[in-house]
Amino acid sequence: MVHTFKFEDILLALDVESGAVHMLDELSFNAVNAVNSGMDPNSLPYPNEDIQDVLNEIEELKSGKMFDCPAPLPVNRGGQNVIKAMCLHVAHDCNLRCKYCFASTGDFHGERKMMSLEVGKRALDFLMEHSGKRKHLEVDFFGGEPLMNFEVVKDLVEYGRESEKKYDKQINFTITTNCVGLNDEIIGFINREMHNVVISLDGRKSVHDSMRPTVNNKGSFDIIVPKAQKLIAERGDKEYYARGTFTSKNLDFAKDVEALVDLGFRQVSVEPVILPENSPYAILAEHIPSIRSQYDLLAKMLLSHRKEGKWFNFFHFMIDLENGPCLKKRVTGCGAGNEYVAVTPDGDIYPCHQFVGHESFNMGSVIDNNLREDIRNKFKECNIETKRACSNCWAKYHCSGGCAANAYIFNGDIRKPYELTCELEKKRTECAIGICIKEREENDKV
Repeated sequence: MVHTFKFEDILLALDVESGAVHMLDELSFNAVNAVNSGMDPNSLPYPNEDIQDVLNEIEELKSGKMFDCPAPLPVNRGGQNVIKAMCLHVAHDCNLRCKYCFASTGDFHGERKMMSLEVGKRALDFLMEHSGKRKHLEVDFFGGEPLMNFEVVKDLVEYGRESEKKYDKQINFTITTNCVGLNDEIIGFINREMHNVVISLDGRKSVHDSMRPTVNNKGSFDIIVPKAQKLIAERGDKEYYARGTFTSKNLDFAKDVEALVDLGFRQVSVEPVILPENSPYAILAEHIPSIRSQYDLLAKMLLSHRKEGKWFNFFHFMIDLENGPCLKKRVTGCGAGNEYVAVTPDGDIYPCHQFVGHESFNMGSVIDNNLREDIRNKFKECNIETKRACSNCWAKYHCSGGCAANAYIFNGDIRKPYELTCELEKKRTECAIGICIKEREENDKV
């Protein structure tokens, strides 16, 4: 399978199975499209000799397995089942009342509560005991707002460090926070102990305040921004992301990315909201053309800023064409429900944070060290090799079949991808590849 597309002024072809990307001239681009559509390339309005040269080159690339390659054999997903990542819901409560919150403003459609230290320890023990020979593990402190339970977070990190020695493991801790509760002590702790920090911030002040008010319905932008800026200023070269959400109310979200960059954030992710169609903030099919144009605008802005020495990174435009994820990772994706689980304040286990509250996906409990392997196996077998919609999709190795939670929420089936997000993922992938090729071109000129 070969996918052709245009990015700014360059014509590109992606060989789906090998991952090779080819820059094309107009004749080659039209010839490849003719072959893809079943049309006779010789009917194109170019000299026959030139057309034949292109067709010969295509055949050479095919023989070198760099063009129109056959799909590889099914990935072997056997071997030891291990859990390598855990999302710890240390707080089912929040100090904001975000209007688009999938977690029902932090309570996950249940009682507002905090995780106890004892439950948190049992969760970390569960991770250690189910991680097999895996040495490097991931733990994300999540909510709600995890800083509302900071003392437990702090004690769990200490317990995790002791467990590392006991089990000969290494834990990369992450925290996802709205920054409202930050102070100098917490900033220092986060920058010492957290491998990564995800900062919830939506971009422009007007957009952020309209979507992310405090409990008393006041804007939170002016509370959050100075604290978040101090956090990243003292963080040095350690990882972080300023992570925003765009809705139908700010379809011009490239301006929100630019606002975050202007505030000093260099690692940025602004993602589409996932809500039912009857929500006033939902992204609908009719919005896709506008969103595509915003991604084009954002790609242009990113290239321009970098060329001027104002470097920033946009999460969805990250791609490594040479040393990207292995085939198994591309096939299986994030590992939710299999290698990755979420744990609630009560110790219940779910495939990921977005499944919390959907009781049919309750996988067991860290309290009694119980794990439902039947649910786990369903997620293990949920991948691009078993999803019918993915088999003929050119972007399958870049999205790995999409989000299982979105598939279930919108289609009632974890194996049936949510089509709207598929369309957005395709556009982001084209932009990511185009940016990579453009920057290589610029570097070659230097």
